[in-house]
Amino acid sequence: MVKIEKAARKDLEEILRLQYLAYQSEAALFGNMDIPPLKQTIDEVISEYEQGIILKMVSEDGNIIGSVRAKESEGTVYIGKLMVHPDHRCNGYGRKLLAEIEHCYPGKRYELFTSTKSKDNIRLYNKNGYRKYEQHVVKDDLIFVYMEKDLSGK
Repeated sequence: MVKIEKAARKDLEEILRLQYLAYQSEAALFGNMDIPPLKQTIDEVISEYEQGIILKMVSEDGNIIGSVRAKESEGTVYIGKLMVHPDHRCNGYGRKLLAEIEHCYPGKRYELFTSTKSKDNIRLYNKNGYRKYEQHVVKDDLIFVYMEKDLSGK
């Protein structure tokens, strides 16, 4: 049985190592290892930790196998770096992490983004009530789709 809880500062290096592993598949979609999640530093993760919430998913043997981050600004919760260890994917863990981070910020507008090439991510977000509202071309082979879920009642 896995458990989800708020990460402690001491967990951040392990979460960053998981991030480097989990985002290999995203980089492979582009044939380019030069993507921001693979270049993020521990200082940047610490900054995100101090500005919002980082959750960790811990396996029965005590290893961190998933994580997600969020911060709130002006009524919108920005969700990012939703990741599951490659050996533990397709078990519903991404959905559980997404639901738990929303639970940390109840009744808000949630926003996240992913690449248009990340079909599995888009499918997960759609199944969980997120809808595309915008798209940005970053460069020729990189287009971000922005998705939202609004529970604020506005």
